[in-house]
Parts: sequence; structure tokens; C-alpha cells
Amino acid sequence: MRTIALSILISASLLACQSTETSTNDSEEVAVAAGQESVVDDVSEKDVVKVAVGSPDHTTLVTTLKAADLVTSLANAGPFTVFAPTNAAFEKLPAGTVDGLLKSENKDKLADILQHHVMTSALAVDFFQDGQSMGMVDGTNVIFKVTPEGVFVDGAKIIGSVKASNGWVHVVDSVILPK
Repeated sequence: MRTIALSILISASLLACQSTETSTNDSEEVAVAAGQESVVDDVSEKDVVKVAVGSPDHTTLVTTLKAADLVTSLANAGPFTVFAPTNAAFEKLPAGTVDGLLKSENKDKLADILQHHVMTSALAVDFFQDGQSMGMVDGTNVIFKVTPEGVFVDGAKIIGSVKASNGWVHVVDSVILPK
């Protein structure tokens, strides 16, 4: 009787350990497969990625961010200031440009262009001053122009701004290309 009870206890312990190991491995696989952007939170303020994803005017931007593997980076704590070109802004580029940039062999070039739209600080539109030069994530600078018509970054007009949990999204009417 004692042997049967001991045998049942050992079997139960082994099954519990196997079950725990499986759960841990499943959790690790999920963690590896998805980054910060996959966290579901309908209560908190949206991060810059979720602001873009939620905008019907930024589907091309979201597609390019995914192709360049920048979604996870921009979903992190930041802070970021993102100049987000609209779909119409991407349509101003020469025909075939976006399709060409989306090819895997152009991933680095696409990432450079997109990083030219990001600053590692959270700056509201009223921070920018006429003639101000500021550094972008790609290592190059942009120049701001402030006029009665609005605020421009390297010629792209800021047409709207949204505060995000990890910075600011400034909607722009043109794609800002590095020089």
C-alpha cells in the first residue's frame, strides 16, 4: 500500500513538473514572437505605433514600419517625436518608390528614411523655432521653419499633432527624405 501511494505521489509530481515546463516554454515562445507592440491595453494612452495603426490616413506608414522592423522600437518607452507622413504624402513620391522600398533588399534604405522621421525626445509642436536644426535617429539633421502658415520640417508641413504615451506624433503632408 505504501509503495502504491509513493508511486502515485511521484507520478503526480512528475506530471506537475512537465505541465509547468510546457507552460514556461509556451510563454517564452509568445514573448519571443511578439514585442511591446503586442501588449493589449485599451485603457492607457496609445503609444506612437498605436496612434498610427488607429489612423486610416497612415496605413502606408504602418506598412513601411513593419517592413523595416521598426514597430517594436517605436512601441517602447521612448520618448519619441515622430513626423508621420500621411498616405497622400507617400503618394507624392515618384511612382513605384514605395513598392521598391518595401522589397527586402531595400530594408536598410527604408529604415534610414523612416528613422529620418523620428527624434528621441517628446516635443510638442510649439517647441520648434524658425531656423532650428535638430538631429534625427538616422544621424542627420532637419531644419524647422515657422511661418504664419504653420510649422514645417525640411519642407513638410505639420498638419496635426497627437500626444502619445511615449511621445508625440506630428502628422506631416510630405515624406521627409534625408539629404
